[in-house]
Amino acid sequence: MRLSRFTDYSLRVLIYLGQNDQDRVTINQISESYDISKNHLMKVVSNLTRLKFVNAQRGPGGGIRLNHNPKDISLREVIRNTEKHLNPANRPDPESVHGIEVDTRLEGYLHKALQAYLDTLGGFTLEDVLASQAESVDLLVLEEQVA
Repeated sequence: MRLSRFTDYSLRVLIYLGQNDQDRVTINQISESYDISKNHLMKVVSNLTRLKFVNAQRGPGGGIRLNHNPKDISLREVIRNTEKHLNPANRPDPESVHGIEVDTRLEGYLHKALQAYLDTLGGFTLEDVLASQAESVDLLVLEEQVA
């Protein structure tokens, strides 16, 4: 499954905040770190704030930070709330898909596959992503010491 750029940026923001959980972070810092447009990030952060994944504070000393512990941020919820095509309300009318009538059995199969995808993601949190990144860094350091 291919994720939209909006979801990709949302996940990157959450990962960045999870890695920098001691301080508030600015959009400029994230923009420079990932080489992403500040305008795109402002929309992403606005959405993450509306969804209550992050807490944003304007003005001097402001910035953004996670609104929850990384172990409480489900990847399923992030992706389900940032991928517009996963929302059943946004599905096109089966009768109007390029003039082809969609077989309701096929639609049922696709819905089950999508549900399995989301159920699998429900078993993972932001903490899992952060832990696997730390393990990767530990492995790289270990490999350099052995060589």
